Amino acid sequence: MNVRWISCVLFLTIGGCAAGDEAAGAADELTTTQSELRIARGGAVFTISNELEGNRVLALARGRDGTLGEQSAYATGGKGSGDSLGSQAALALTEDHRFLLAVDAGSNELSAFAVDGAKLELRDRIASGGMRPISVTARNGLVYVVHAAGTNNVAGFALDRRGRLRALPGANRPLSAESVGPAQIALSPDARELVVTEKGTSQIDMFRVSVFGRLEPALVSAAAGNTPFGFEFTSHGDIVVSEAGTTSASSYAVNRRRVTLISGPISDTQAAPCWVVVGRDDRHAYVANAGSASISSYQIARSGEIALENARAGELGEGGRPLDMALDAAGRYLYALDRGNLSIASFEVARDGSLEPLFAAGELTDFASGLAAY
Repeated sequence: MNVRWISCVLFLTIGGCAAGDEAAGAADELTTTQSELRIARGGAVFTISNELEGNRVLALARGRDGTLGEQSAYATGGKGSGDSLGSQAALALTEDHRFLLAVDAGSNELSAFAVDGAKLELRDRIASGGMRPISVTARNGLVYVVHAAGTNNVAGFALDRRGRLRALPGANRPLSAESVGPAQIALSPDARELVVTEKGTSQIDMFRVSVFGRLEPALVSAAAGNTPFGFEFTSHGDIVVSEAGTTSASSYAVNRRRVTLISGPISDTQAAPCWVVVGRDDRHAYVANAGSASISSYQIARSGEIALENARAGELGEGGRPLDMALDAAGRYLYALDRGNLSIASFEVARDGSLEPLFAAGELTDFASGLAAY
């Protein structure tokens, strides 16, 4: 087992007056109304509580100016793990933002919610097809989840227009070995390839998605750096992957034959880089460093090559421990799950890709996991 992987997991666990008063009150009321309107016209940010006694999705309405409203909670009906999942993407939004999928790692289930702003309605819950589901991906009516206990495997489902899930035949496949420490699963933009990172073996698995969502056996490639963890696709179908063991990131081309290195490993000089998001313009990638209370930025060239831009593009401050990250639908605001302060930190993304810190919101649980936004 990779010692550097263990250290990354430890980071995770670790009269006139009267008139004036009346005017002030009216102004306060107007300000409140305007704030509510901004939130109503925005989207939402979601994470899961991952509590052993009962898993919940924690939802915060997002205003058009990036502000986050009060937190609401929606029971999944399943159980969390009560510990760190050690993964990226414990929940996922469909591309039209109509449905949210969340893993229930403690009860080996997958929950599906209908999304209405920041309001959720539980539509379905189904056995996940393995033990300890930790990461989920959804696209084109297909949903896949990866499991980190027992025989590590992926399992696939169809998601219908009502938010109901159905297990897909031929879509349950093992990873490269029985116990490999998977970190994330994600579908390519065209939903023709499914990728999984393996922390324990420093390998990347690619499954070709065939007719009706069936999966062909895994094609396994060695990662350029040690302990590949979180990753995200660009719109061109390349992936940018964090590598916790070598404090680096690399980029790869993904096609139906193989995963091929484009550039890397390139160090961000920080500690425990584990989570990745790619900007909506495909020009920048951001890596959350759990051990450095920082977010690094990389430039992405048209060729897919990456170069370190700013090792500390985002700062979380004292006690900060950034884990999962998510961008809103327009890519204007970046949100980071701050395990150290049990809150969600937010940044405004400038046109040049730089990050401007805004605020922190939410009251998260000790092992809250995953982040999704729109």
